[in-house]
Amino acid sequence: MSNAVMIQGAGSNVGKSMLVAGLCRACVRRGISVRPFKPQNMSNNAAVTVDGGEIGRAQALQALACGVPAHTDMNPVLLKPETETGAQVVVQGKRIATLKAREYSTLKPQLMAPVLDSFRRLSTEADLILIEGAGSPAEVNLRVGDIANMGFAAAAYVPVILVGDIDRGGVIAQLVGTNVVVDKPDADLIKGFIVNKFRGDPVLFDDGYNLIAKDTNWQGLGVVPWFADAHLLPAEDALDISSGPKGGAIKIGCLTLSRIANFDDLDPLAAEPDVSLEMIRAGQAVPGDLDLLIIPGSKSTMGDLKFLRDQGWDIDIAAHVRRGGRVLGLCGGYQMLGKSIDDPLGIEGPAGTTKGLGLLDISTEMTPKKSLTEISAKHVETGEIFQGYEIHIGKSEGSDCLRPFARNNKRSEGATSADGRIMGTYCHGLFAADGFRRGFLKTLGNVTNSTNYAKTVDDTLDKLADHLEKHIDIDALLAIAKKGI
Repeated sequence: MSNAVMIQGAGSNVGKSMLVAGLCRACVRRGISVRPFKPQNMSNNAAVTVDGGEIGRAQALQALACGVPAHTDMNPVLLKPETETGAQVVVQGKRIATLKAREYSTLKPQLMAPVLDSFRRLSTEADLILIEGAGSPAEVNLRVGDIANMGFAAAAYVPVILVGDIDRGGVIAQLVGTNVVVDKPDADLIKGFIVNKFRGDPVLFDDGYNLIAKDTNWQGLGVVPWFADAHLLPAEDALDISSGPKGGAIKIGCLTLSRIANFDDLDPLAAEPDVSLEMIRAGQAVPGDLDLLIIPGSKSTMGDLKFLRDQGWDIDIAAHVRRGGRVLGLCGGYQMLGKSIDDPLGIEGPAGTTKGLGLLDISTEMTPKKSLTEISAKHVETGEIFQGYEIHIGKSEGSDCLRPFARNNKRSEGATSADGRIMGTYCHGLFAADGFRRGFLKTLGNVTNSTNYAKTVDDTLDKLADHLEKHIDIDALLAIAKKGI
């Protein structure tokens, strides 16, 4: 079995995913074979894996940092929220159910077996497993049946490093307080701590750092300053989506849907110097000067179509189209552009048919089988090749499909309106292809500069590794992983 250590957070969004990605790259550069692992993730930002399943996008980035293909064993339980109280449950890459929170709490103890099964398989492949927790172990009300934090650490016999976020304030209470509220056997699993997202001179926090070490008896592994290039890596959470540079001549807007999914489709656009990307939030109007409006993927197409109408965006979209603007629907957004969405089996909620936006002559029927596949396709309008993936339920048909968005091994994919201004595709990840992105943007306006997106991400992972090497005692972290509990 590999050495292993678990990075848990004193709260949500303390930077665990990015720390694990940077540590993965740092350890690989030291000649260590590494695999990332997250027992349970909750995210609508998913990636298709080499073995034909799906995992959280953060684990796919961590796999990239390790230089290995993403695999379902890296994230054996993925929860994809569909409503305020329910989520799709994906186990070892495959959807098994859609459950309310109370129903999932009953199922959760049964999931420890596949979680440990995936962990043990990964442990035969590498020298080191870097494990990411979820939420916080301080949520002791969730400890019974836990598979995400201390429940997993105890079952797998792995030591824990606890991370606090000083940027949001109260980091001493975050870390010391966690030590107070967790049961002693769980507290004994915690062997060290890291203070993350510090702004300013870290020396100014020496007294606080020493106080945490004294009051917890944990080994301090470092104070990590704010990593300024974090925005160049794919966002893990929809709340982290940032608008791009404001000076770009090509103006693109994207609706921030309530169940927005696979939103890292937007990251390559945000990185383009010639693009001004604006995330349009609830309550905001669609700007009148956009060259392109994107309706992104959604985990609940019909629910988000209602959300879209509640914001008045359907009226804004119609006005945008009358002004000659272009619209691109991605996956769920593609389905919304059609005439209707039929859900006869009640997969997304009550069975029935919902009227679409009517901008494409297509109709969609929701079906139980999920499409999970990596693809290579040629964009019809520009002739550019792109690689991407499909991850959706439902099948769309209609006369506008005779004008496909792309062709995949002679198979038509997506649809385009007769005037070419309304486009829809089930493909995700397409904008990561530099040639396609550049060609597509040229249909919208003048492109004078363009980025190499894959190189930007890889270079940023190296910069992150450099950053962590400077500010974290990685030798001490590896010693904790080797010693175990």
